[in-house]
Amino acid sequence: MNTRERFLATMNFEPVDHIPLIEWDYWIDTWSTWKSQGAPLRSDGELGINKAGDEEKKGGWNPFSRVIGPSLPLNLDAKVNFTLETGIQRVPLNSFVCPLFESKVLEERDNVIISQDERGMIREDKKGQETLWNIIAAPVRDRESWERIKAERLAIDIRGRLPDNWEQVKKELKKRDYPLAIGGHSALCGFFHPLRYLLGPERLLMGFYDEPDLIKDIMNHLADLQIYLFDKVLSEINVDLGFACEDLGYKTGPFISPALFVEFVKPCYERLTDMLRGHGIDIMFVDNDGAITSLIPEFIEAGVTAIGPMEVAAGMDVVEVRKAFPNLQIIGGIDKRKLAAGKQAIDEELEYKVPEVIKTGGYIPTCDHSVPPTVSWENFCYYRERLAELAKI
Repeated sequence: MNTRERFLATMNFEPVDHIPLIEWDYWIDTWSTWKSQGAPLRSDGELGINKAGDEEKKGGWNPFSRVIGPSLPLNLDAKVNFTLETGIQRVPLNSFVCPLFESKVLEERDNVIISQDERGMIREDKKGQETLWNIIAAPVRDRESWERIKAERLAIDIRGRLPDNWEQVKKELKKRDYPLAIGGHSALCGFFHPLRYLLGPERLLMGFYDEPDLIKDIMNHLADLQIYLFDKVLSEINVDLGFACEDLGYKTGPFISPALFVEFVKPCYERLTDMLRGHGIDIMFVDNDGAITSLIPEFIEAGVTAIGPMEVAAGMDVVEVRKAFPNLQIIGGIDKRKLAAGKQAIDEELEYKVPEVIKTGGYIPTCDHSVPPTVSWENFCYYRERLAELAKI
């Protein structure tokens, strides 16, 4: 079996030779830390650059990024005792703001940089902490600014939303041996998460109560846009799954109640998943950080079939999730803190979760989010070696 066949069989609860040996993602700083610890990584790994391009390393946004979870940049002659297969790739489609805003530095002082990014946010970055930033101002400030952005940068039009070499890309993707998604992180497919960038998190959360008509208008327009774009692309190429990013959960629960989800978000997913099924796509994966157990039933009713990365620090235990939702496809669930703690902790974590859940099917174990630099290269290698031993069903 190749990786694509293995992925589809696993997601369909069918027999496989072994579960897909893929990883979720890595923090930028992780690769440079591993390089300093003797990992046989290429120089682009040291810099934190992957197929998404240099924009991602700089904290920017590349809507044509084709990688959801970047492959580990090992040297060709690297000698390691584990195997990593190509992870989920995505169709390089921009389904968010187009054209992009101008990326520019507005102010720089001490250890802080204030800039406008490609999505139109005014943001504050601390130097040396490229993954941590705050939204100072968002592009949608009121109904007038929303109508302007909707017309100018979120128009229902595919022009400019595919790479210039799209015809060549299509030929390449049709020969793939890895799973291919439409949507994904860089596309900002979804209905809650994109509004964090358009409105800012506080304005979004207050908007469910103060400006419900505006929130519904934005979400419904994003649904119209994604359905239009995906339908166009899927008339030219087949894909294996839909992929959305929501990040709806925090440590103790979701940011919105199930009632708000049903009123605002669920109808959008029902429309999107119905369109995908019309193209023969039965897997709809949603990236959800934090504690989202209370929303899983509503996601399932809306046509979502798969969820990850199942963050353990937020109480997401894949053994318990599998018991509660036997037909849910799951990716993730391996506690990053245990990976950092050493071999005994890694053994205990893997032996508790992996044999129990993979025997039920529909589960791909990976780190419960991007692998952080607190996980040493030695521990990462041991984790992947042990996972490969447990991967056969």
